[in-house]
Amino acid sequence: MAHQHSSRPRLSPSSDGEDMGMLLAPRLAHFAGVARTEHVTRAAQELQVPQSTLSRAMVRLEQDLGVDLFARRGRTVSLTPVGRTFLTHVERALAEIERAAEEVRADADPTTGKVAFGFLHTLGAETVPALIQAFRADHPRVRFSLVQNYGEAMLEKLRAGELDLCLTSPVPDAPDLVGRRLDEQKLRLVVPADHPLASRRRIRLAEAADETFVTLEPGYGMRRITDDLCQEAGFKPRIAFEGEEAETLRGLVAAGLGVALLPPPAFPRPGVVELTVTAPRAVREIGVAWLQGHSDTPPVAAFKKFLLARRGSLLT
Repeated sequence: MAHQHSSRPRLSPSSDGEDMGMLLAPRLAHFAGVARTEHVTRAAQELQVPQSTLSRAMVRLEQDLGVDLFARRGRTVSLTPVGRTFLTHVERALAEIERAAEEVRADADPTTGKVAFGFLHTLGAETVPALIQAFRADHPRVRFSLVQNYGEAMLEKLRAGELDLCLTSPVPDAPDLVGRRLDEQKLRLVVPADHPLASRRRIRLAEAADETFVTLEPGYGMRRITDDLCQEAGFKPRIAFEGEEAETLRGLVAAGLGVALLPPPAFPRPGVVELTVTAPRAVREIGVAWLQGHSDTPPVAAFKKFLLARRGSLLT
């Protein structure tokens, strides 16, 4: 005989904030098994759980929901109309969970898994494509999910679990992250081709104290490096424009809007001259970062090992 659901109290949120989904999740597969077989004993055998445990679980599930899911006739059960509605949603939820499990298993596969990899815009034209090409020579089926962004944004994605690894500058120094220096780039003072300094090959940064600068926005690693180097040279840069991408700044320098401290371009840019900075030492460190204590899948571990093995030769 079916239980009378009218006498059951409705489930209310528990005092510790546990929601309905967390409460029901462990019992959904058991419910689907009983619904599929319409027999508690057979379901218990298929699910490999004691029959008494399964019976109690179904009674508790009905109590938690405050409805009758089954009409019972001895060991045989049949779904009520409410039970059939619930089963439709449960099967959909279980299928989604299985798809999620298959996806994460696939991403962790040593041969065909996925690496979520972030990198700076300035490394996207040559460095990162060359790295991935070299890595895939030995791991041809590993997949990459690539994110191109500035340093602070990538570190936040690391913390959020959206990235496995990132190439960034400066190398992060934070207790929740691991950073390893891989290489360094010499920075140049980029001036318009018709600028009085354009006839020079080398320059001390202090000689540019009276120039107007175009820089990346605050939050970008290169902006911090620019500010620090100018301070070391004894001045605070007068800034005419703040941008989001190094090649845009080169274009603005070519247009005569100011000068800029930038890493080398992927390809020569007409309209500008790039001067070697002799003092202070103008470089930016490039490093790889990952989340402290994060467990690597085999493809991530392999790519991390590959990057660390290229210390000192990352940019060549």
